[in-house]
Amino acid sequence: MTRKYFGTDGIRGRANEHPMTADFALALGAAVGRYFRREDDGVHRVVIGKDTRLSGYMFETALTAGLTSGGMNVLLFGPVPTPAVGLLTPSMRADLGIMISASHNPAQDNGIKFFGPDGFKLSDEAEAEIEALLDAGVEPVGAEHIGRARRIEDGLFRYVERVKSSFPAGMRLDGIKVVVDCANGAAYRAAPQVLWELGADVIPVGVSPDGTNINRECGSTKPTMAAESVVAHGADVGLCLDGDADRIILIDETGKVADGDQLMALFAGRWAEQGRLAGNTLVATVMSNLGLERFLGARDITLHRTGVGDRYVVEAMRAQGFNLGGEQSGHIVMTDYATTGDGLMAGLQFLAEMVRTGRKASELTQSFTPVPQLLKNVRYKAGQAPLEMDRVKSAIADGEAQLAEHGRLLIRKSGTEPLIRVMAECEDDALLNSVVDGIVHEVEAATA
Repeated sequence: MTRKYFGTDGIRGRANEHPMTADFALALGAAVGRYFRREDDGVHRVVIGKDTRLSGYMFETALTAGLTSGGMNVLLFGPVPTPAVGLLTPSMRADLGIMISASHNPAQDNGIKFFGPDGFKLSDEAEAEIEALLDAGVEPVGAEHIGRARRIEDGLFRYVERVKSSFPAGMRLDGIKVVVDCANGAAYRAAPQVLWELGADVIPVGVSPDGTNINRECGSTKPTMAAESVVAHGADVGLCLDGDADRIILIDETGKVADGDQLMALFAGRWAEQGRLAGNTLVATVMSNLGLERFLGARDITLHRTGVGDRYVVEAMRAQGFNLGGEQSGHIVMTDYATTGDGLMAGLQFLAEMVRTGRKASELTQSFTPVPQLLKNVRYKAGQAPLEMDRVKSAIADGEAQLAEHGRLLIRKSGTEPLIRVMAECEDDALLNSVVDGIVHEVEAATA
C-alpha cells in the first residue's frame, strides 16, 4: 500500500522542512484526532510523549492545537521513552497515543509515531485513512466542544514502575556494575533510576540532553563511548539505548558489542526451556542473521521472518499469538510485558539472566557465531524502478544461484529514501563480496 507521508515507523524528516513543519503537525493533529474521535458524547483523549529534541516543543504545541481544535483532550507527558506511550495509552483510557521522536536519527530530524487505544502501533490501512483525512482537510468542532490540555507530572514514575514489574520478583542487581548510555534522549532519567532502584551500581552516560545532542556520538548506533566506559570502570555490562529508548545494544565486560540477534537468541532459548515461548517461535525481520536462524533450528525453534520494521514484527506476533520478536538493530518486543520494543525492559531481562546463571555478559552475548553479512546501498533517481529492469533482475538471479546453499541474498527498496539495499550472507568472503558487488554494479549501470 502506497502512503504519501508515513514511512516504516510514523512520519519522519528534518525539522522545519516539509513535512516536519508546525503547520503540517497542526493539520495532522486535526486529522488524526478526527480519525480516532468516538461518535458518542464520551471523553475524547490523547496522550503525547516526546524525546529531548529542541523541535519537540514545536511539534508538541502544534499537535496539541490541532487535536484540541477537533475536540480531543490532550495529556502531555513530556520526555518519556516511546514504549511508555504504548503502555500509558490504554492505561489512561486514551483513544490515541503520540510519540514525538526520530528515534536514532540526529537532533535536526524529528518524527511522529502513533499508537491506537490498545497501545499498539497503527496499521498501514489506518495510516492511509489518516492521510486521506489530512489531504481532504478537517472541519474544527464548535467552540463549546474544543478540547483541553494538561500536563501529567507523574508519567515517568508510572513508566518506571511498569518497567520494574517486568523484572523477576525478589531478584536484585546488588554487586553488578552497569554502564547505561541513554543517548541524551528520552530515557535519560528513567533508565538510571530503574537500575539504581533494583540495586545496581550505575554509571550513567549520555544523560545530559541540551536539545541538540541526542544520539550525538552516543547511544545504540554509536556505542564506542559506552564501550570505553565499561572497560575504564571495570563494569560488568553496558546497556546502550537509542534516542527514544525502544531499542538496545549490549556491551560485555570486555567492551565487545552484541546486537539484537544475540539478545533474541538468548531469550528465545531460555523461554523455550521454560515452556513460555508461545508457539515455540521467534519473530524477526529479513535482516536477522542466518546464524540466528541456524541456532534456533538446532533447538527446534521456528524463526518467522517479516519485513523490516518493528511494527511488522508486532503485527505478525499479534496475528499468530507469538510473544517474542525483534530486530537485529535492537528492537526487542516482549508482548507479555509491553506493546512495542522496549530497550530498558530488554536490558533488565538480560541482567536477570546474568543474576540467574552467574555468568558473565560475554558468555551470554555469544549464543551463536554470526554468518558474515555485507550490506551496500545504491542510490537511484526519483521515478526509476531498478528492481524492474531486466539486467538487474538477471544479476539478482545469478547472485542467488551462486549463493545457493552457501548463504542468503536479500534485495529490498528503502521505504524512506530512493535506495536499493543489497545484503548477502555467506561464510566465503570472496563469494560474498563478488555477489554483492556484482548486483551493486548492475543497479548503478542501469540507473546511470
